[in-house]
Amino acid sequence: MQQKHSPRAQQNRGLIRCATLTFLTSKAHSPIMPIKYYSAPDIKKQVDEIASDLDLYHVVPQFVFCVRSKGSKARRTIARIHGLGKIWQGVLNLPPSYTIEVISEIYDKMSKEEKEKTLIHELLHIPGGFSGGFRPHKGYVERKIVEALYCKLQKTRASKNSSSTQ
Repeated sequence: MQQKHSPRAQQNRGLIRCATLTFLTSKAHSPIMPIKYYSAPDIKKQVDEIASDLDLYHVVPQFVFCVRSKGSKARRTIARIHGLGKIWQGVLNLPPSYTIEVISEIYDKMSKEEKEKTLIHELLHIPGGFSGGFRPHKGYVERKIVEALYCKLQKTRASKNSSSTQ
């Protein structure tokens, strides 16, 4: 049995009836769209290169996955990292794994430099034991650390380029 809502409650909740379906909408009466995830081989390539160039040996490339999401309502979040928790590792008999998600609406508009700093930031959340857990921001994932690693990345690439052109 469906509940009846007053016109005011329907307006506040953005309830719209469509044939036999009922779905919630935002206040602007546009349908709430779910976040969609897409494989991101371009991001994966960047992540692997950054981890290699920065000698992040604890990062196991075959167990770091990358996706691009669309439809997020986040306004301050550029990217997120997700870990496969211990319970899932045990139940599914899988090794520790991480997924880096970039939020397309924000990430794709950024400069190359800012994109790389964002990926460095996310990689810093992966602990040395590559256990499926996370490092916190305080002491591990801070702007000065990201900036220092970005400078190191630039120097590493410059030395690679100069040695390959000789």
